[in-house]
Amino acid sequence: MAPRRERRKGGRAAAGEGRTRRGGPPLPGADEIVAFAASRGGFATTEEIARHFGVRGRAKLELRRLLERLRSEGRLLRRRPRRGRVKVPPVAEVIVTGIDEDGELYGETPALPGATVRILVEEAKGAAPAVGDRVVARLLPTPEGEFEAHVLRLLPKPVKEVVGLVEEAPWGWMLRTLGRRDVKEFRLQPGRLEPRPGLVVRATLRALRPFGPPEATAVEIIGPLDDPATITPATALQHGIPLSFAAPVVQRAEELHPATRRGREDLTDIPLVTIDGEDARDFDDAVWAEPDRSEDNRGGWHLVVAIADVAFYVRPGDPLDEEARRRGNSVYFPDRAIPMLPERLSNDLCSLRPNEPRACIAVDMRIDRQGRIKSARFRRGIMRSRARLTYTRVQAAREGRFDGETEKLWEPVLEPLYGVYDTLRRARERRGSLDLELPEYRVVLAADGRPVDVQKRPLLESNRLIEECMIAANVAVAEALHRRKAPILYRVHDAPDPMKLEALADYLERAGIPWSRTSKKPGDFTRLLRSIEDPATYETVALFVLRSMAQAVYSPHNIGHFGLNLRHYTHFTSPIRRYSDLTVHRALIRVFDLGPGAEKGPAAIDELEELGKHLSKTERTAMEAERDALQRFVTLLLKDRVGARFSGRITGVQAFGVFVALDETGADGFVPVSMLGDDAFYYDEAHHALVGRESGETFGLGDRVMVELVEADIARGGLLFRIEEHERAHGARLAREAWEMSGRGRGRRVARGRRFRRAAAR
Repeated sequence: MAPRRERRKGGRAAAGEGRTRRGGPPLPGADEIVAFAASRGGFATTEEIARHFGVRGRAKLELRRLLERLRSEGRLLRRRPRRGRVKVPPVAEVIVTGIDEDGELYGETPALPGATVRILVEEAKGAAPAVGDRVVARLLPTPEGEFEAHVLRLLPKPVKEVVGLVEEAPWGWMLRTLGRRDVKEFRLQPGRLEPRPGLVVRATLRALRPFGPPEATAVEIIGPLDDPATITPATALQHGIPLSFAAPVVQRAEELHPATRRGREDLTDIPLVTIDGEDARDFDDAVWAEPDRSEDNRGGWHLVVAIADVAFYVRPGDPLDEEARRRGNSVYFPDRAIPMLPERLSNDLCSLRPNEPRACIAVDMRIDRQGRIKSARFRRGIMRSRARLTYTRVQAAREGRFDGETEKLWEPVLEPLYGVYDTLRRARERRGSLDLELPEYRVVLAADGRPVDVQKRPLLESNRLIEECMIAANVAVAEALHRRKAPILYRVHDAPDPMKLEALADYLERAGIPWSRTSKKPGDFTRLLRSIEDPATYETVALFVLRSMAQAVYSPHNIGHFGLNLRHYTHFTSPIRRYSDLTVHRALIRVFDLGPGAEKGPAAIDELEELGKHLSKTERTAMEAERDALQRFVTLLLKDRVGARFSGRITGVQAFGVFVALDETGADGFVPVSMLGDDAFYYDEAHHALVGRESGETFGLGDRVMVELVEADIARGGLLFRIEEHERAHGARLAREAWEMSGRGRGRRVARGRRFRRAAAR
């Protein structure tokens, strides 16, 4: 229970002090002394304390002993040079223990045992702490005898578990954590298990020892490192993603029953269809369109986007909601998905499976011939999907290659959908959005789970069709809730950093690619990329543009979406796999009085800010985990091809080496500077290239290379290459010219003051 704002009664009894001395009043309690010092600006002398509480004679000796004990506990500090002056500790560690009914944080500090501490976070200080977090805070007394803790910084959460690879060591077993960054080593205690080299294990950390490496105890053997069944659980646990649901969460999901038609519109006569990838595991959106025959919207369209009604099943505050909020989103690995919600919901009750009645919230839009949303209404109903279609099948139908199902659906469903897509696409082009077309890859797995191939995902017009329909629904919801001044999480994307744009302009200028330094609109970047005909140059520049952009995040403060060039945008269309969308569903239900599922009132802005930061973080964690797992599967695939040669291009240059992406698989690898040649290389930051001081050999961004695979490390998810052949791109050629003009590079300063030399590459 949260502490009350007023001073707590019975302070002496609560503190266990209140000792009565013979012939006089009892000694003051610890809380009373601390509160008195706080009331005087945080300072009080022993004499002032004694006079205030009426302590005289020999009792002062007991008072001094009590003050010494409070100082030893950290509740009071001695202030020099004035003798006997004590003060409340100005800075201390505070543990967040709860949130009161007003949404304010409170906590406790070892420096003031038993004291009531209110925790205040200034907006500029970054992320707000959560219950259980530890912070460093400046403590200030209040007139009520409590303390305000002004947060200075959030302390890192203590790591309790690690996932790593077992290796042999002189003393027995060593555990080396997975990943490429911040790798740690632990002395491994086997516990009741029998770990051996090559196994990936989960281990709990033991108390730090005064000397020697830290220790960990193995609690679970995940599996052999080179077993594909090990990669996903190991990667998920490495990133703190839970693999399963707690029993109460699963039980709550199993107790749920399908939604009835009561209070819902019957939408089963609308021939809605789902269009997803072949490997899609949940279906949370369905679409349908027809020409709008209204007199006031000639040439326009009637578009319906129906979304799974997750809010009906997942109510605020229940175990399902708490778990979904904690996870933030589903995570998709090459061999399986780790859903945000238990399968009873994600693959059954909420999934819009074909020919089954499903609860939904439909966005019913009229779109004019210019691609603008003329009107939108929101309907809570029961729908029945006519078909589960895939992007490839719908694209084939667009090109005149029908199967039995798509042929029947072409005229009533698919052709009108392409019609509304063409209208929305033209509107997007007029609006001027940022459109990056970078390749994505998927791992092809055999029946036993082993990777057998890596394929580039085709980007089809049917993908863009669904994307435009979802964007339209998201905009309609965002604009409607914005007009009603409802607090929601927007999907915001800030403008790029001016310094990064300057670096991009410098690179393009040196590469001879036309670009105006005043160009800062999203459409300017799209036009730039479309002007580049060479595919390799396009990918290099597209990566540079991408790295110049800010990261899209969730926030209640609507600053617009730079990439889409939209003033109001939110995420509404994927509530099965994104908690942010579920919160927007609840806001829509509440504002438009669409029925149950939004019992909780409007969220406070500071609460939404914290939620937005949390969900942005879980999204980044999921992306990193998915990337790491993909890289590990590719590394496993290439493990037996060490010594083979691959074509690729340089996608990154640093003072310590270059990063290479392979053409065949899209896999990323690294070439350390020690493998570039018998020379000392300096980093030419202006041209994004490494340059040999003596030879003038240059390796720059976008260079075509032929590399030899030297090492495939599954634990790190890393490939190590050696460059055998390479063809310079613009940056490397210009760096070479700069080297020649500098007098064969002599006297040039090595970037960052570091010098690299290769002992013997071959």
